[in-house]
Amino acid sequence: MRVGTFVLAAQFPGQGQAEALHRAVRSAEAAEAAGLDSVWLAEHHFVPYGVCPSAVTLAALLLGRTCRIGVGTAVSVLPSVHPVALGEQAALLHIASGGRFTLGVGRGGPWVDLEVFGAGLEAYESGFPESLDLLLRWLNEPRVGVSGPRFSFREVPVVPRPDELDEPPGPPVVVACTSPASVRLAAERGLPMLLGMHCGDEEKAGMVAMWQAEARAAGISPEMVARTGAEHVSAGVVQIADTRADAAETLTKAMPGWLQRGLGAHVTVDGRQRSMRDPLAYTELLCDLHPVGPPALCADRLATTAERTGITRFALLVEGSGDLATTEANVARLGSEVLPQLAGSDTSQD
Repeated sequence: MRVGTFVLAAQFPGQGQAEALHRAVRSAEAAEAAGLDSVWLAEHHFVPYGVCPSAVTLAALLLGRTCRIGVGTAVSVLPSVHPVALGEQAALLHIASGGRFTLGVGRGGPWVDLEVFGAGLEAYESGFPESLDLLLRWLNEPRVGVSGPRFSFREVPVVPRPDELDEPPGPPVVVACTSPASVRLAAERGLPMLLGMHCGDEEKAGMVAMWQAEARAAGISPEMVARTGAEHVSAGVVQIADTRADAAETLTKAMPGWLQRGLGAHVTVDGRQRSMRDPLAYTELLCDLHPVGPPALCADRLATTAERTGITRFALLVEGSGDLATTEANVARLGSEVLPQLAGSDTSQD
């Protein structure tokens, strides 16, 4: 089982943006010190929900500050960037880090970002497959030219070539999936999924089953289905305390204010109406779904999710307290008190 952290660089009420970014960097450094597998970095624009606007840029910083841990984006929002520019950055980080970088991509939302960056609503509503295919070509071919609805350019050489790093090949690509359409897209391209922290085990198991069926229907071999399926990632929340009540109290005191302000700041590009989850109810749901409580409970919760869904990679939000010292202690306990219990579970793997 591979357990990593999910870092949003969340700006809690009363905090500055620099404080949020400092906590994000420190929590990632703490994750390596704690022996965790990976750090996954979120990307948002113009909202305090997360103040990291470029996950690949923050990934570069963290790859330079660490020696062992994997660093991935969760996710880079593909409709807002040119796939070739993102592919170049991913190849650079893959080679320079010795293969420690993973590129997670997603469709994002219908936010004002599309207006600011000039992508337009069409890039969100229908352009994601074209962008993803161009990105994958850039990461797998020596020269690329394209003529499509959104992107059209003459053939150019791929520099740097990510395949010059012999082992492992890459960089690996994962796709954030929130709908049957995105599950189908990932399956047809033979790419693993990143599943959100708002989903429970039953929903995630259903998405995995759909992915397997769609991948087989696309002609992907059973061996490749099994190999790629082992790379799915389940996002969640973790808060460790001596009692379940103490852990839940830490989150319910801090997260609703952040969620209210952070999610409420999103502005749609076309003025469409949207509904927002009740912040307290959402926090309580996350506490019920994920490892929140004493170390033994947290280990059991992760093992249960792995058994029910078949997913053995985790990206766990560790900064739900909004406090740096509490976040660092949370990461340390995850490494020292939860991981050892997972090492002996039936779902563990090297």
